[in-house]
Amino acid sequence: MEIIARDRTEHPAEGAYSICCLNGFQTQPGERDLWSDDQVLRDPDTGDDVIDPDWPDEVLLDTRTDAGREAIADRVGEWIRGCADAGFDAVEFDNLDSYTRSNGLLTFDDNLGLARMLVDAAHAVGLAAAQKNAAEDAARLHADAGFDFAVVEECAAYDECGSYTDVYGDRVIDIEYTDELPRPFTDVCADESVPASVVLRDRGLVTPDAAEYVFELCP
Repeated sequence: MEIIARDRTEHPAEGAYSICCLNGFQTQPGERDLWSDDQVLRDPDTGDDVIDPDWPDEVLLDTRTDAGREAIADRVGEWIRGCADAGFDAVEFDNLDSYTRSNGLLTFDDNLGLARMLVDAAHAVGLAAAQKNAAEDAARLHADAGFDFAVVEECAAYDECGSYTDVYGDRVIDIEYTDELPRPFTDVCADESVPASVVLRDRGLVTPDAAEYVFELCP
């Protein structure tokens, strides 16, 4: 079966297992204004938003309290229902590991509490829920939050595919990128530790008409 992941603002692909992608733990680029100041993480010393250092247009959401998690889940829950109404089969929540970029303000348990709410919301409308990355937390995210499968990036490049397959078995989808691939893609595909579902893409995820476009699947 063909598997296609698309942003929540797009339509699912006809005839494919379609995964709806959304940011559950940080603001989407250009969407900071959708969140009130008490819903985003603020630096206690400066009062400034805590920003993802790799994505300066994304702000971390504040998952520290029950009330905060519920407010976030209410907003993201609207998007989850939108994914279901659009006809997607599953949803993935990006930046589960935002706590690692929070300067010690957030904990794994803070994000786990929100993850549990989001997975429950997905299941309530008939969607499977995918863990996105966060290899070190896979066992607890599956057991305690109820994720059904994993969508991961570069597990072969970082030698961490087993962290996912040990938990989810064959229910792991891996995306590798040409600029960080440490060995030929044919060798990656032949590696028994790598999931069966692997795609090689260009880092920019450009369209087929672009010169740098790459899209390869393992046999």
